[in-house]
Amino acid sequence: MTQEENKAPVIGQRFRGFLPVVVDVETAGFNSQTDALLEIACIPIVYDEQGQFVPGPSFHAHINPFEGANLDRRSLDFIGIDPSNPMRIAMAEDERTALRRIFKSLNEVRKAQHCTHAVLVGHNAHFDLGFLQAAIARSGTKNQNPFHSFSVFDTVTLSAVMFGQTVLARACIQAGIEFDGKEAHSALYDTQKTAELFCYILNKLSPHLLDTLVTEP
Repeated sequence: MTQEENKAPVIGQRFRGFLPVVVDVETAGFNSQTDALLEIACIPIVYDEQGQFVPGPSFHAHINPFEGANLDRRSLDFIGIDPSNPMRIAMAEDERTALRRIFKSLNEVRKAQHCTHAVLVGHNAHFDLGFLQAAIARSGTKNQNPFHSFSVFDTVTLSAVMFGQTVLARACIQAGIEFDGKEAHSALYDTQKTAELFCYILNKLSPHLLDTLVTEP
Protein backbone atom coordinates (compact mmCIF):
# COMPACT_ATOMS: atom_id res chain seq x y z
CA MET A 1 0.00 0.00 0.00
CA THR A 2 1.41 3.41 -0.96
CA GLN A 3 1.64 6.36 1.41
CA GLU A 4 -1.20 8.15 -0.35
CA GLU A 5 -3.43 5.05 -0.23
CA ASN A 6 -2.66 4.63 3.46
CA LYS A 7 -3.80 8.20 4.17
CA ALA A 8 -6.85 8.15 1.90
CA PRO A 9 -9.34 6.69 4.42
CA VAL A 10 -8.54 9.48 6.88
CA ILE A 11 -10.29 12.04 4.66
CA GLY A 12 -13.32 9.78 4.52
CA GLN A 13 -13.39 9.40 8.30
CA ARG A 14 -12.93 13.13 8.83
CA PHE A 15 -15.81 14.17 6.56
CA ARG A 16 -18.05 11.07 6.51
CA GLY A 17 -16.82 9.98 3.11
CA PHE A 18 -16.99 13.43 1.54
CA LEU A 19 -14.11 15.11 -0.27
CA PRO A 20 -14.14 18.87 0.40
CA VAL A 21 -13.78 20.78 -2.88
CA VAL A 22 -13.49 24.56 -2.81
CA VAL A 23 -15.47 26.15 -5.65
CA ASP A 24 -15.85 29.70 -6.90
CA VAL A 25 -17.85 30.90 -9.89
CA GLU A 26 -17.95 34.23 -11.68
CA THR A 27 -21.29 35.07 -13.23
CA ALA A 28 -23.11 37.72 -15.25
CA GLY A 29 -25.76 38.27 -12.58
CA PHE A 30 -27.40 36.70 -9.55
CA ASN A 31 -30.05 34.47 -11.17
CA SER A 32 -28.62 31.00 -11.77
CA GLN A 33 -31.40 30.12 -14.23
CA THR A 34 -31.07 33.13 -16.53
CA ASP A 35 -27.63 34.66 -16.00
CA ALA A 36 -24.45 33.35 -17.60
CA LEU A 37 -21.85 31.27 -15.80
CA LEU A 38 -18.56 32.73 -17.05
CA GLU A 39 -15.79 31.14 -15.00
CA ILE A 40 -15.37 28.30 -12.52
CA ALA A 41 -12.49 27.03 -10.43
CA CYS A 42 -12.30 23.99 -8.14
CA ILE A 43 -9.64 22.91 -5.65
CA PRO A 44 -9.97 19.67 -3.64
CA ILE A 45 -8.65 19.63 -0.08
CA VAL A 46 -6.21 16.85 0.83
CA TYR A 47 -3.67 15.94 3.51
CA ASP A 48 0.05 16.57 3.21
CA GLU A 49 2.72 14.21 4.56
CA GLN A 50 2.50 15.86 7.99
CA GLY A 51 -1.25 15.28 8.24
CA GLN A 52 -2.13 18.92 7.64
CA PHE A 53 -4.97 19.98 5.36
CA VAL A 54 -3.65 21.62 2.18
CA PRO A 55 -5.13 22.75 -1.15
CA GLY A 56 -4.81 20.08 -3.83
CA PRO A 57 -4.57 20.61 -7.60
CA SER A 58 -6.64 23.36 -9.19
CA PHE A 59 -9.11 22.85 -12.05
CA HIS A 60 -10.29 25.94 -13.88
CA ALA A 61 -12.31 26.98 -16.93
CA HIS A 62 -13.45 30.11 -18.72
CA ILE A 63 -16.97 29.41 -19.99
CA ASN A 64 -18.90 30.77 -22.95
CA PRO A 65 -22.37 32.09 -22.04
CA PHE A 66 -25.08 29.55 -22.78
CA GLU A 67 -27.50 30.38 -25.60
CA GLY A 68 -29.94 33.07 -24.52
CA ALA A 69 -28.05 33.85 -21.31
CA ASN A 70 -28.53 37.22 -19.68
CA LEU A 71 -25.41 39.38 -19.36
CA ASP A 72 -25.94 42.07 -16.75
CA ARG A 73 -23.61 44.97 -17.48
CA ARG A 74 -23.19 45.97 -13.84
CA SER A 75 -22.18 42.44 -12.92
CA LEU A 76 -19.69 42.26 -15.78
CA ASP A 77 -18.15 45.58 -14.77
CA PHE A 78 -17.90 44.42 -11.15
CA ILE A 79 -16.08 41.16 -11.92
CA GLY A 80 -14.06 42.66 -14.79
CA ILE A 81 -14.98 40.08 -17.42
CA ASP A 82 -15.71 40.94 -21.05
CA PRO A 83 -17.31 37.89 -22.72
CA SER A 84 -16.58 39.40 -26.15
CA ASN A 85 -12.84 39.71 -25.55
CA PRO A 86 -11.10 37.78 -28.39
CA MET A 87 -8.47 36.29 -26.06
CA ARG A 88 -11.17 35.07 -23.71
CA ILE A 89 -13.23 33.62 -26.56
CA ALA A 90 -10.17 31.71 -27.77
CA MET A 91 -9.73 29.90 -24.44
CA ALA A 92 -13.35 29.61 -23.28
CA GLU A 93 -15.30 26.34 -23.38
CA ASP A 94 -19.00 25.58 -23.47
CA GLU A 95 -20.56 24.50 -20.18
CA ARG A 96 -20.74 20.81 -21.06
CA THR A 97 -17.11 20.55 -22.15
CA ALA A 98 -15.82 22.49 -19.15
CA LEU A 99 -17.87 20.62 -16.56
CA ARG A 100 -17.13 17.18 -18.00
CA ARG A 101 -13.40 17.93 -17.95
CA ILE A 102 -13.42 19.31 -14.41
CA PHE A 103 -15.71 16.58 -13.06
CA LYS A 104 -13.48 13.89 -14.58
CA SER A 105 -10.48 15.31 -12.73
CA LEU A 106 -12.39 15.75 -9.47
CA ASN A 107 -13.72 12.20 -9.62
CA GLU A 108 -10.18 10.91 -10.05
CA VAL A 109 -9.12 12.76 -6.90
CA ARG A 110 -12.26 11.61 -5.07
CA LYS A 111 -11.61 7.96 -5.90
CA ALA A 112 -7.94 8.24 -4.97
CA GLN A 113 -9.02 9.64 -1.58
CA HIS A 114 -11.57 6.79 -1.14
CA CYS A 115 -14.45 9.25 -0.85
CA THR A 116 -17.99 8.62 -2.07
CA HIS A 117 -18.93 12.20 -2.95
CA ALA A 118 -17.53 15.70 -3.02
CA VAL A 119 -18.96 18.45 -0.84
CA LEU A 120 -18.79 22.02 -2.12
CA VAL A 121 -16.81 24.46 0.00
CA GLY A 122 -17.39 28.12 -0.78
CA HIS A 123 -17.59 31.67 0.49
CA ASN A 124 -21.38 32.09 0.34
CA ALA A 125 -21.41 28.50 -0.84
CA HIS A 126 -25.05 28.19 -1.86
CA PHE A 127 -24.56 30.90 -4.49
CA ASP A 128 -21.85 28.80 -6.14
CA LEU A 129 -23.84 25.59 -5.72
CA GLY A 130 -26.91 27.16 -7.33
CA PHE A 131 -25.03 28.23 -10.45
CA LEU A 132 -23.21 24.92 -10.63
CA GLN A 133 -26.45 22.94 -10.40
CA ALA A 134 -28.11 25.11 -13.06
CA ALA A 135 -25.16 24.55 -15.41
CA ILE A 136 -25.28 20.80 -14.72
CA ALA A 137 -28.97 20.72 -15.64
CA ARG A 138 -28.39 22.68 -18.86
CA SER A 139 -25.38 20.63 -19.92
CA GLY A 140 -26.66 17.16 -19.07
CA THR A 141 -23.68 16.34 -16.83
CA LYS A 142 -25.61 15.01 -13.84
CA ASN A 143 -24.09 11.54 -14.13
CA GLN A 144 -20.57 12.97 -13.94
CA ASN A 145 -21.34 15.38 -11.09
CA PRO A 146 -19.42 14.40 -7.92
CA PHE A 147 -21.05 16.97 -5.63
CA HIS A 148 -23.64 16.39 -2.93
CA SER A 149 -26.90 17.96 -4.04
CA PHE A 150 -27.40 20.30 -1.08
CA SER A 151 -24.75 19.92 1.64
CA VAL A 152 -22.01 22.57 1.69
CA PHE A 153 -19.24 23.89 3.93
CA ASP A 154 -19.47 27.69 4.00
CA THR A 155 -16.36 29.69 4.90
CA VAL A 156 -18.53 32.73 5.63
CA THR A 157 -19.96 30.92 8.65
CA LEU A 158 -16.61 29.44 9.65
CA SER A 159 -14.89 32.84 9.35
CA ALA A 160 -17.60 34.56 11.37
CA VAL A 161 -17.20 32.02 14.17
CA MET A 162 -13.39 32.03 14.16
CA PHE A 163 -12.53 35.64 13.29
CA GLY A 164 -15.72 37.66 13.58
CA GLN A 165 -15.34 38.40 9.87
CA THR A 166 -17.56 37.50 6.92
CA VAL A 167 -15.72 39.23 4.05
CA LEU A 168 -13.20 36.90 2.37
CA ALA A 169 -10.39 39.46 2.17
CA ARG A 170 -10.76 40.46 5.82
CA ALA A 171 -10.94 36.86 7.01
CA CYS A 172 -7.78 36.02 5.05
CA ILE A 173 -5.91 38.98 6.52
CA GLN A 174 -7.05 37.97 10.00
CA ALA A 175 -5.64 34.49 9.33
CA GLY A 176 -2.33 35.91 8.09
CA ILE A 177 -3.06 34.98 4.47
CA GLU A 178 -2.00 37.50 1.84
CA PHE A 179 -4.90 38.86 -0.22
CA ASP A 180 -4.52 41.08 -3.29
CA GLY A 181 -7.72 43.02 -3.89
CA LYS A 182 -6.68 43.61 -7.50
CA GLU A 183 -6.84 39.86 -8.13
CA ALA A 184 -10.24 39.43 -6.48
CA HIS A 185 -13.20 38.30 -8.60
CA SER A 186 -11.00 35.94 -10.57
CA ALA A 187 -12.55 32.54 -9.90
CA LEU A 188 -9.14 30.88 -9.68
CA TYR A 189 -7.68 33.47 -7.28
CA ASP A 190 -10.75 33.53 -5.04
CA THR A 191 -10.80 29.73 -4.95
CA GLN A 192 -7.12 29.59 -4.02
CA LYS A 193 -7.63 32.07 -1.18
CA THR A 194 -10.80 30.37 0.05
CA ALA A 195 -8.95 27.03 0.02
CA GLU A 196 -6.08 28.51 2.04
CA LEU A 197 -8.55 29.99 4.51
CA PHE A 198 -10.51 26.74 4.85
CA CYS A 199 -7.31 24.77 5.46
CA TYR A 200 -6.14 27.31 8.03
CA ILE A 201 -9.39 26.96 9.96
CA LEU A 202 -9.35 23.14 9.80
CA ASN A 203 -5.73 22.96 10.89
CA LYS A 204 -6.48 25.18 13.89
CA LEU A 205 -9.04 22.70 15.19
CA SER A 206 -7.98 20.55 18.11
CA PRO A 207 -5.65 17.77 16.90
CA HIS A 208 -7.35 15.47 19.40
CA LEU A 209 -10.41 15.41 17.13
CA LEU A 210 -8.35 14.07 14.23
CA ASP A 211 -6.55 11.59 16.51
CA THR A 212 -9.91 10.24 17.69
CA LEU A 213 -11.20 9.84 14.15
CA VAL A 214 -8.06 8.13 12.90
CA THR A 215 -7.97 5.61 15.76
CA GLU A 216 -11.66 4.69 15.64
CA PRO A 217 -12.20 1.05 14.47
